[in-house]
Amino acid sequence: MGDDKLSKGKGGKADATKESVLKQKSPAEFFSENKNIAGFDNPGKSLYTTIRELVENALDSAESIAELPAIEVTIEEYTKAKADEVFGIKTLERKDEKLYDDYETEKAREKRLAKEAKDQEKQAKALAAGKKVGSADAKLGRSRENPVFKVTCKDNGRGMPHDDIPNMLGRVLSGTKYGLKQTRGKFGLGAKMALIWAKMSTGQPIDIWSATEGQSFVTYCRLDIDIHKNVPHVHIHEKRPNTENWRGAELQVTITGNWTNYRSKIISYMRQMAVITPYAQFTFRYIGPTADKNVTIRFARRTDVMPAAPQETRYHPSAVDLLLIKRLISETTKMQFSLFLQQEFVGINKNLAQRLIEELGPEFSPKMSVKTLTPQHILSLHQLFRQAKFDDPDGNCLSPAGEYNLRLGIMKELHPDMVATYEGSPQVFEGHPFIVEAGVSLGGKDVKQGINVFRFANRIPLLFEPGGDVVTRTATKRINWHSYKINHTQDKIGVFVSIVSTKIPFKGTGKEYIGDDIPEMATAVKAALQQCCVQLKGKIVRQQQARDRQQRKRSLAKYIPDVSRAVYDVLSIMSEGQKSKRTRYEEEFAEMLSKVSKQEITEGTIKQKLTQHVEQVDAEMALEYAIQTGMVDTARETVYLRTSDRNKPCVIELHSPVCVIQLFPGFCSAG
Repeated sequence: MGDDKLSKGKGGKADATKESVLKQKSPAEFFSENKNIAGFDNPGKSLYTTIRELVENALDSAESIAELPAIEVTIEEYTKAKADEVFGIKTLERKDEKLYDDYETEKAREKRLAKEAKDQEKQAKALAAGKKVGSADAKLGRSRENPVFKVTCKDNGRGMPHDDIPNMLGRVLSGTKYGLKQTRGKFGLGAKMALIWAKMSTGQPIDIWSATEGQSFVTYCRLDIDIHKNVPHVHIHEKRPNTENWRGAELQVTITGNWTNYRSKIISYMRQMAVITPYAQFTFRYIGPTADKNVTIRFARRTDVMPAAPQETRYHPSAVDLLLIKRLISETTKMQFSLFLQQEFVGINKNLAQRLIEELGPEFSPKMSVKTLTPQHILSLHQLFRQAKFDDPDGNCLSPAGEYNLRLGIMKELHPDMVATYEGSPQVFEGHPFIVEAGVSLGGKDVKQGINVFRFANRIPLLFEPGGDVVTRTATKRINWHSYKINHTQDKIGVFVSIVSTKIPFKGTGKEYIGDDIPEMATAVKAALQQCCVQLKGKIVRQQQARDRQQRKRSLAKYIPDVSRAVYDVLSIMSEGQKSKRTRYEEEFAEMLSKVSKQEITEGTIKQKLTQHVEQVDAEMALEYAIQTGMVDTARETVYLRTSDRNKPCVIELHSPVCVIQLFPGFCSAG
């Protein structure tokens, strides 16, 4: 018995040991199990996020070589038969109906038919009464099958090197965007997460066509990803003739999705992307199961002026932690401590580095090797970084859209009655620079009454979770719209705020909104919107003044015929009266009365003179008002100038909030 207990005890111990064996997951496996983190919450959101990732990668690719982006996005929805054909499977014939979720019993069927008959009767009565009714089509049960879509994105960007494509698209957390830099990406997943979703939902690989500048061949690669090993599984990787001398990339992925519920979100995303990047051309197509469902939208390019590319920068001393300091020490090429501080951190020059080293104590010296720093030394350096005062970063590494582009984008897509834009100066939070640029528009097409908020982070639209966002809260709760003569409930107000930074303080796992808990950012957003509102107030006041002048002119002009007739009648009577009565007017009015007698002055000439006088007085009052208030008259015409030769190189660009002046060689000579 004792042996039995012993053996059981040993067995139990062995089982416990076996259960506690450590296991590891690859990054690809982690994100496949936690896909909601990357925005793949459900089929509809996954379709939206796939398009977003592909479009943003395409924009980055074109902007990296200063090429005006031209991006084509196509969504083709497969029928069930077409999807089965693509997948190479046979459509199953149902044998046991009770296995399917659209199965209904005879009793349920009778109940449904009775309800449909009742609904049709109500609909007929409503139609007879002239009321508008919706569709009464009944859907049988629920279907757990989601439609299959082939999503294609083609760009004119840099392209991908032939040998790098498998790792760039088949290995999670590998890419070219890592480092301290303003980037569009959220996780560095991009098309890789779309591939993971394709592998999970349809099992289909991704197809890639790519060619770099001057490349004589086009790379075609078909691959998927080994989820457990996080390595690419290449099906085809070959070179094909580049007969059209094409450059760029085209990615095609087959996934399940939900176009019906996310149609508005996807089109809104494309439209807002056209607002923030008016220098890009987007062509969006949806090809439905039937031709009547097809959608084609072209967002035309409005300007050829692109923002400067964001630059990679160094870390600010106040924004680093212990792990980052250790990593910088392991990667640095400067062995001396003083040179390490100057090269790896922004805002530390030779003099400041010397002062910091002296502050650390006698154990540190400028020429000591950074590789000899102990964990205690690094901890002391980190504490000094947190306590010392450093100059803020200047923000030169950032690339905002610019007032000019933001204004053009708003005008192009919304066609507002008036718009104001403002770009704030660089601000800092936690050692990271950021810039807030804003626009406020009034009126326009497809704009609802009230406040319509459009949010952008590093020049990409944010469409989800607006409630807790700093922009939404500022626009709806911290701006007193009435003080700027704007009615926030009846006017059509568009609020556009774009925040660019080397670190966007997203909240939530989906990184869909910017938190309202950073005072520096909330203050900057409010200040930018207030500046826009001040501009609009001036325009509204001038517009109201112009309306008042027009009303005054109309009021005066209304009485001109009656006054002209009355004055002419009086002059006629005077000219026809007794000579004795005319003598007292002879010196002052003799000439005028003579012209009246000769019909040189008529009722029409008096009317004409009065009209000219009203116009002159109105112009003088308008000029006096403009001088007193410092405002310029609003009567102006928008003019766009461009060189006739688009290939002619521009020598200098002079930027202003309302225009960009480009100087070309040969148009001027030295004086």
